[in-house]
Amino acid sequence: MSDMVDGFAGWRLGTAAHDVSRLEVLAEVDVVVTGGGAAGVAAATVCAENGLSVVLIERYGFCGGAAVAGMSGTICGLYLAADDGEPQQIVHGFTERFRQALAAGAGVTGPQRYGRTWTVAHDPLVWREVADDLLEGAGVRILLHTVVSGVLVEDGRHTGVIVESNAGRAVVRAARTIDASGDAAVVARAGHATRFGDDGRIQNPTMFFRLGNVDLDHFHETYGSDTICPPWVSSAIESAREEGLDLPRSHIWLFDTTRPAELLVNATRLVGRDGRMLNVIDPEDFTEAEIEGRRQVRAYARFLRERVPGCAEAFVIDTGVEVGIRQTRSIEAVETLTNDDVLACRKREDGIVRSAWPIELHAGARPELHWLIGDYYEVPYLSLVPRTGENIVVAGRCLGAQHAALASARVTAQCFEYGHAAAAATVLSLREDKPYRSIAGREVRAAMRTAGSSI
Repeated sequence: MSDMVDGFAGWRLGTAAHDVSRLEVLAEVDVVVTGGGAAGVAAATVCAENGLSVVLIERYGFCGGAAVAGMSGTICGLYLAADDGEPQQIVHGFTERFRQALAAGAGVTGPQRYGRTWTVAHDPLVWREVADDLLEGAGVRILLHTVVSGVLVEDGRHTGVIVESNAGRAVVRAARTIDASGDAAVVARAGHATRFGDDGRIQNPTMFFRLGNVDLDHFHETYGSDTICPPWVSSAIESAREEGLDLPRSHIWLFDTTRPAELLVNATRLVGRDGRMLNVIDPEDFTEAEIEGRRQVRAYARFLRERVPGCAEAFVIDTGVEVGIRQTRSIEAVETLTNDDVLACRKREDGIVRSAWPIELHAGARPELHWLIGDYYEVPYLSLVPRTGENIVVAGRCLGAQHAALASARVTAQCFEYGHAAAAATVLSLREDKPYRSIAGREVRAAMRTAGSSI
């Protein structure tokens, strides 16, 4: 048995191989899911509901990942893009199941205009509660405040993970591993190939915040109904910047939430103090992003109070627990979702989720959007399967995708369904004793369709 680890910028994580035999075995299960974001919650719930024993590992004291800790706050990717007409939902399955549970708890808005498509905003507290209910109802063993510090691999086969908490270090043995970390953390620790964006160029993180005590009627009279800011707001930001406010991004997005007198704000643009790209895999970059993010939040809140009608008495309620992360590692997968797949709106018999979300690149002075009007593409199942290693599959934004393709495929509605797909594949893998790469994507698709996915 070997315990393989991943290092970054001088950091080395894991446990030496000779120490593993002395560690407590905390659990022996069918499946370990690492990460409790949208993909991880979906994967763990669906696996457990299909009779598998499941442990979910989550570093925070709640599930939600980027949606809650990062306060991204919206379920993007549900609808077709169109210049007019009513919202047309194209993603269902576990995604819709979760949305309906949010709605039952008054935790999600109706569709809001986002340029040429729509999105919905959710309440982060209700999101956590829905996740708790689904996971506990399915019988998942949840380990919060716990991190993966090492990976167990035997003859190329994943056999579990090493975890750490304030209680110490232990082993979770598992027949299958679902890496839902969003960062391909297990894949990388095991030495399987990963990459960072376009030759190391990844998308900027951002710091979301909630603004309270807003006169929403007055606000919408001038701002309008589109969540993407109108030109006059961008012009006002540029004027305020010339007067000394730290407002690096001119095109900002403001969403209604489920709460009265409140807006969810996506406005910051975070780069290094020396202008370099920040890669939040590195804890020093992560730290710099969050400190700078909170500073920018104060500047944008001041701008909104001083320049945007309805916000004169507003105040910052809170920011994300962490910066909103759009991109870190992507796996080198058996099959890669290509930029051309997205631009051509390619359909496929092994597709496991539809996506009509635009290519939304945050890597320069302003976001770049390429719209897919009235159409969608499908993500191949094998983009979730690493090229090397057995008994491991990923779920979430770390799927195998080219840089521009990932800028479309990384959003929340699709991440729920990646988790759904990873679970369906895991059930097939265990029942038929097959490696993930030997499972036909059309079988995963069929299982998901039976469970309500619109594919």
